[in-house]
Amino acid sequence: MSEKKIGTVKQTIALPYEWSMGETATKWFEELKKGKIMGTYCEGCGRVLVPARKFCPRCFIETTKWVQVSDKGVIETFTILTYEYPMQPKKPPYGVAGIKLDGADVAFLHFLGGIDFSNLEEAVKKIRIGMRVQAVWKPPEKREGNIFDIEYFKPIE
Repeated sequence: MSEKKIGTVKQTIALPYEWSMGETATKWFEELKKGKIMGTYCEGCGRVLVPARKFCPRCFIETTKWVQVSDKGVIETFTILTYEYPMQPKKPPYGVAGIKLDGADVAFLHFLGGIDFSNLEEAVKKIRIGMRVQAVWKPPEKREGNIFDIEYFKPIE
């Protein structure tokens, strides 16, 4: 039995889309635009969730209480990206970290900055688990109500 050769077509496809963020994410991004980081409080387990969530993923209870948290926190995990791939938010190298903000009980992912990532060996020496960081915000007039209203988190000396 002979094997048939199957060809492929390589092309770029643009797929514009729009989706509803829902009430909780809409409020979260509106508050971010104002320079506030808000979380939702779970009355079941007592955790403050950041980014805010409509329900607690642990208890499956709807969260209705909003709590403002600090724009300072600690690095729980991090990585430095050196490989470029399509749809990347910035050109490598750059760092991202799981950051647990003061007043929150879960970490969220964001960029690290204020560190020279062009020398990876030196960059790795400057970042550590438990390191305190603080948000660097875009100026208020440039905020758009998205996660990039916080440009990055920088180490606190």
